[in-house]
Amino acid sequence: MEIGVLALQGDFAEHQAMLEKLGAAVRQVRQPGQLAGLAGLVIPGGESTTMGKLAAAYDLIEPLREFGRMHAVWGTCAGAIFLSRDAGNEQPLLDLMDISVIRNAFGRQVDSFEIDLDVPELRSVDPSGKPYHAVFIRAPLIDSVSGSAKVLAALPDGRIVAARQGHLLATVFHPELTPDDRFHRYFLELVKSKSDH
Repeated sequence: MEIGVLALQGDFAEHQAMLEKLGAAVRQVRQPGQLAGLAGLVIPGGESTTMGKLAAAYDLIEPLREFGRMHAVWGTCAGAIFLSRDAGNEQPLLDLMDISVIRNAFGRQVDSFEIDLDVPELRSVDPSGKPYHAVFIRAPLIDSVSGSAKVLAALPDGRIVAARQGHLLATVFHPELTPDDRFHRYFLELVKSKSDH
């Protein structure tokens, strides 16, 4: 089972390292042809407008959309914006998930923070149910979920920070920057269940 990591910009290397540690074969994706044969794809954090422009320049938007209709895709931070239907401004989006996102919802780099989250869904990979320590860096926020999308995690004040819609996953924090691999394991389970169907 080979997983792709969109490697146009951003922290794709950290995702690759985490997935390889879990035994997955990983391929960096920069061209449409590199999506062929992949079982799933991670879209990393970075700068969402730059990522969208580069994806458009490499003719990747439509191939990524097609891939996301059939395979598991996980967007973290900028990747979550890229997966959304609405980011509140004009930029290329994949328009795959029924979520709207507010960019830089928490302000600048200095407003980065860490917090423990309750994520009941992670019990599927770790029954302990211990809190998930999440790292937020210039993070967006999931403003709303609709259709078949559901909330996986929220801040104590109710603001949404993780959502899932079938085989699509969005987190506005950075699981690749912590030693906790539960979200990566959770994503590999999504990939596997999608591949089995």
